Amino acid sequence: MGKIYLIMGRSSCGKDTIYKKLLERGKLDLKKVIIYTTRPMREKEMDGVQYYFCSIERYEKYKEDRKIIEERTYNTMYGPWHYFTVDDGQIDLSEGNYLMIGTVDMYVSIKEYFGEQNVVPLMINVSDGMIMQRAMKRELKQEEPKYDEMCRRFLADKADYSDERLKGAGIDRTFDNDGELEACLDEIESFILSEK
Repeated sequence: MGKIYLIMGRSSCGKDTIYKKLLERGKLDLKKVIIYTTRPMREKEMDGVQYYFCSIERYEKYKEDRKIIEERTYNTMYGPWHYFTVDDGQIDLSEGNYLMIGTVDMYVSIKEYFGEQNVVPLMINVSDGMIMQRAMKRELKQEEPKYDEMCRRFLADKADYSDERLKGAGIDRTFDNDGELEACLDEIESFILSEK
């Protein structure tokens, strides 16, 4: 029986890089899961690559058919954008192991759906100072930096990833990514191999 490995952590902790590198390195034979969103597709995005982009009507049909495993809604200045995982056949634990990026709430919902023994959290830990440095570096590259949003997200993440929330979700193991990416990747790979 396979497992779902779910990478989590605050904004700017390196989740996307870790996800890509673990898949590129190929030591773990992990399959990708593509989640769905109702938000508009951005430039250079492709349907079925970053996300499956769908209409509100299609989202509501999945919901009506009880096909949604987990979901999150973000109220943006353009209205609500839904991000969700659909039971569409992508995940078949009899066929192997899967790698996803998500949140604490997503982890709780997915383990309720697939069973706690089948979902393994990979919580990425980064110091506050490093988070702020990375966030600022990323924001400075934007044509119109949004420093207020960067600060809001930092504070929101402090609450979303508090020790109490992690403990309540049953997440007690973290992987440090304060600067040595290769060491972090090696540690995660060793951990996953020990889980198999």
